[in-house]
Amino acid sequence: MSFQSYFKDVLTKYLKTKGYDLTPSNLLYDWQRSSQELPSFRKSILPEDAKKYLRIDNPRLIELQKLYSKFDKTVISHLVWQDGHVDSDDLQYFRGDNAYVWQLRGTNMNIMGYALTTYYLKSIDKYGLLEKLKEDDNFGNYIFTIDDKVVSRDLLDSINEIYFLEEQLKISSVANLKVLDIGAGYGRLAHRMIEALPNIHTYYCTDAVAVSTFISEYYLHFRKLENNSKVIPLFDVEDTLKNNKIDIALNIHSFSECSINAVEWWLSLIAKYQVKYLMIIPNIYVDSNGLMLSHDRHDIGKAIEKYGYVLKSKVPKFKDAVVQEYGINPTHYYLFERY
Repeated sequence: MSFQSYFKDVLTKYLKTKGYDLTPSNLLYDWQRSSQELPSFRKSILPEDAKKYLRIDNPRLIELQKLYSKFDKTVISHLVWQDGHVDSDDLQYFRGDNAYVWQLRGTNMNIMGYALTTYYLKSIDKYGLLEKLKEDDNFGNYIFTIDDKVVSRDLLDSINEIYFLEEQLKISSVANLKVLDIGAGYGRLAHRMIEALPNIHTYYCTDAVAVSTFISEYYLHFRKLENNSKVIPLFDVEDTLKNNKIDIALNIHSFSECSINAVEWWLSLIAKYQVKYLMIIPNIYVDSNGLMLSHDRHDIGKAIEKYGYVLKSKVPKFKDAVVQEYGINPTHYYLFERY
């Protein structure tokens, strides 16, 4: 045996003990040869006002940060979203692959995963949302052209989430629908739901992170959605709930990044004002028993039960088992009801 063969054999055995295999590069597809591990963004042209407004020294952002810093520490003592989690590039290219939405990193985040997800959604798209909702690369968004349709994770996830809510609650038939999005980020789902559902009266976006409130204010204005959306700073959330009957609260990949105390703060608030339905999509913190875990590893499900919410439905993100295995960022969707 040559030294090269011997070395390869030893290395192969060693790597197997670490869960790795050696595979000749000529057996890999292009999308398998590269992996993205760091945040990034597509270098798209920014609107002129974005360059001037989306800055760390913007007076509105500074004002929000000061007001948030005085709020209940239970909610603003962040485990993940600490200072620096959103940097100056993220501020302007907030739709890139960053803390808000991973697009090139994570499970199946490659062109094949995007293609499979797109064709899956085409198969269930009875309201034609893939045609109705348009996509662009504004603010650093990564886009892919599949079957002559420009798509992104922003678009695909949003359409799938809308269909889940439609299947479970027939939201398109609810007159004057009012939605509360807890941890709304830059306003991704607000943008899509308002354009998809003309029956939405108001989509309320709120977030315990000041910079997210700042960005979503700008983004929903940019999309010209102010008539049907309101960005609610943290200190105005309770008054908003007191004065408006919310039909459903959403939490998309947010509670998983919170402490259990912060999760309970939000749950106690929506229970107090009798929000009937709560949809949760967990992040990676789901253990082998299927428990939704907070970032500090507490069972979110127990907290949900504590405030009177009962599991109504839990379904895989993709109903097709193959797509659930290989589609982008597979997870489960949960819907709770309070009686």
